[in-house]
Amino acid sequence: MSGELVPDRSELRASHEDRDRFVDRLRIAAGDGRLTADELEERLEVALTARTYKELESLVVDLPATGAGDPGSLAGVSPKDVARIAVVSATTRRDGPWVVPQRLEIEARSGSVVLDFTRALIALPTLEIEASVRSGAITMIVPPDVFVDVDDVTVRSGSVRNQARLSPTAPVRLRVHVSGKVQSGTIGVRAPKPSRRGFWAWLFRRPRTTPELTA
Repeated sequence: MSGELVPDRSELRASHEDRDRFVDRLRIAAGDGRLTADELEERLEVALTARTYKELESLVVDLPATGAGDPGSLAGVSPKDVARIAVVSATTRRDGPWVVPQRLEIEARSGSVVLDFTRALIALPTLEIEASVRSGAITMIVPPDVFVDVDDVTVRSGSVRNQARLSPTAPVRLRVHVSGKVQSGTIGVRAPKPSRRGFWAWLFRRPRTTPELTA
């Protein structure tokens, strides 16, 4: 229709998915050291209440683009060929939007390692984990589209337990093959715990559809 005004993209209303993408970008920036904890908290609060693209884009104007014009895109993410984690009487975690490498070598001596794949950045279809556990623990938290194989782990004293179940309807986004040995330690795989809804999650919850009542 001639003469019809086309609204600028920045003035368009943002969706739940749009807010989630910008939230992910802010968390990645904080993980890279570009934002302090206070700055992250402040910007997340704005992101979760933003009504338009303009409000969301103002939160990342001083941050580098992630590529493809999509704040949640994997473009530009370069997974390492090999990454190493070694803990001695300590605890370390990989959670949030961390980049999954091609191969991961883990040594846990009287310490624990937690790998949370729930919001991990996965650019490759497979991950090889070589584990060495001595009086320590490795815990993997996996969503329904991540498959973990622990059959090649040698257990001398301890346990290996896979309590996660692959969803029959979800495509496999990542296959994790674990090998190595456990001596007086544990390797565990489990699904994420159900999260408790905070105020903002409740406020922006998706409306439920209810069946129409018939007379």
